[in-house]
Amino acid sequence: MTSGLNAERKDATPHTASLNASHAASLPLHDHSDFEEAQRGLIAEATTRQITGRFGHAVWDLDGFAFETGDAPDTVNPSLWRQAQLNNIAGLFEVVPGIVQVRGLDISNITFIAGESGWIIIDPLTSEETAAAALALVSEHLGNKPVAAVIYTHSHTDHFGGIHGVVSTEDVAAGKVDIIAPAGFLEAAVSENVLAGTVMLRRATYMYGVLLPRDPQGHVDTGLGKGLPALPSVGLLAPTVDIETTGTELVIDGVRMIFQITPGTEAPAEMNIFFPDFRALCMAENCTANIHNIYTLRGAQVRDSLGWSKYIDQSIELYGEHTDVVFASHHWPRFGREHALSYLASQRDAYRYVHDQTLRLANHGLTMNEIAEELSLPSALGDEFFNRGYYGTVNHNSKAVYQRYLGWFDGNPAHLHPHPPVAAGQRYVEFMGGARALLDKARTSFEQGDYRWVVEVVNHLVFADPSNTEARFLQADALEQLSYQAESGPWRDFYLTGAQELRSNGTMLAGAKGNALSPEFVRAMTTEMLVDLMGVRLNGPVAARDLLHIDVVITDHGDALFALSLRYGVIHAVSGRGHAHPAATVRCTHEGFAALASGNLTLEDVETSGAVQIEGDRSAVETLLRRLDDFEFGFEVVLP
Repeated sequence: MTSGLNAERKDATPHTASLNASHAASLPLHDHSDFEEAQRGLIAEATTRQITGRFGHAVWDLDGFAFETGDAPDTVNPSLWRQAQLNNIAGLFEVVPGIVQVRGLDISNITFIAGESGWIIIDPLTSEETAAAALALVSEHLGNKPVAAVIYTHSHTDHFGGIHGVVSTEDVAAGKVDIIAPAGFLEAAVSENVLAGTVMLRRATYMYGVLLPRDPQGHVDTGLGKGLPALPSVGLLAPTVDIETTGTELVIDGVRMIFQITPGTEAPAEMNIFFPDFRALCMAENCTANIHNIYTLRGAQVRDSLGWSKYIDQSIELYGEHTDVVFASHHWPRFGREHALSYLASQRDAYRYVHDQTLRLANHGLTMNEIAEELSLPSALGDEFFNRGYYGTVNHNSKAVYQRYLGWFDGNPAHLHPHPPVAAGQRYVEFMGGARALLDKARTSFEQGDYRWVVEVVNHLVFADPSNTEARFLQADALEQLSYQAESGPWRDFYLTGAQELRSNGTMLAGAKGNALSPEFVRAMTTEMLVDLMGVRLNGPVAARDLLHIDVVITDHGDALFALSLRYGVIHAVSGRGHAHPAATVRCTHEGFAALASGNLTLEDVETSGAVQIEGDRSAVETLLRRLDDFEFGFEVVLP
């Protein structure tokens, strides 16, 4: 079968179908123990399968995945297909008497612990809509109870964004509901994706298949869950209780809990929770039914694989003897002490193995890509379905370990200062004898099933001449076949989204504005963090000759004073003092300053609202704000 070189989606080629069939034959697909555990304790299936959002749209639509039945089609890796079917199991489940979970109504799980008078909720999902639907399902079957407390296990949005669906701002402010989180949660939650927020959000559209159809040739699963809610209402309420040290014990509404702090694992601020009276251990997102990301493809700081392994080992040592069930904020629990501890130990060893063997091979002189190509888990670890690369992969995690220790440069001076993609592409095409010769050879490679090579080679022509339709369509066809072979949900979605944009000439999101920060997130940022955000938005070359001194007074933070300077294309701010001779003084609320720093509102807007008053030279403030870039969300990824 050859590439049709048109904008239509294609079926699996014989090469892909054969590879997937061989992969299926190598897996114990007859083992249904995960399906039994995933369905254990079912109280009620999720009857509300489509959850409507504020625009009348489907924030969540389980019926969109109704096609995932029977054996895997040729267009989906059979191992990922199995994971997708497991993640389709949705409803209300009992973990142990007194602990229930709602699974399958978001990418993450929400857990309810029965206290003496109400519920203690762990991780209220991504969106207000899905969290409210989960609470309604619990209330329908277990009765209406107040919420006594909410626990955020870590600082990723799918574990706190639905807070307004389960508690009110007023009840938290009045002290009726505690919000408990690991120390550093708030800073991590609002800062991890801020300074690079637009590019991270753009790449997340690839990673989670946001723009893809849901069908056997499109998005089927993220591996970690079905996918992200669409246009969710995301909130953030600050914690009222910070957990700073491992061993901290609290009793909330009669429920005893012991915390283990695990910073730098799956999130910068994260914690596990042991419930001794239930003999139940919550592993947050540190142990799930797949290998997780040491480096997430949407972009983030590289995580600590060695520290991650050591924290799992600490969990076993601290709580293993007293644990009968392990549950997490994704996927399904592991029941029985021996089974649960085996699971923890195996995941511990997998993260340690990738770390240690990456550095062993690096010390033998192998480069990052060479290590990734060579490294695989030993069968005792890799044959476990929960250690397979449905979300993270050994391949890109090993690259993350290499990057953490050694950075982007592999030591080969040929890679020290290469040409950028467009210039390199033009030279490669010329060296290969021109576009026609390159495409003829690439077509032969495609027919031989060497899709990785087709993608690499044709990419040079796409960057040299993005108007070459034949090149774009051939690269798209090759990416599509790689997607059909991928066991990782994010790899599949990256390949497919790239193919989709190549076929549409990159116009799907062209010109889309992208402020990655909701007003509520911006309000939660400190003044120092907002100044850092302004620094990232500052167009340095344009502002290189500006010299401005502006005082900023945050009126609702005790008239906190900041000396803000623009000098040589750089913004600085010193807390606690002003300038001797400021050009202007900006008196504003924290929310008003946040709106200006983020670009959510114009100066005229915040002045009209009364949130900002300017004393002195208004033009100095106008000049500063004119120097701040607004980012286009729809920038090209697979095209120049």
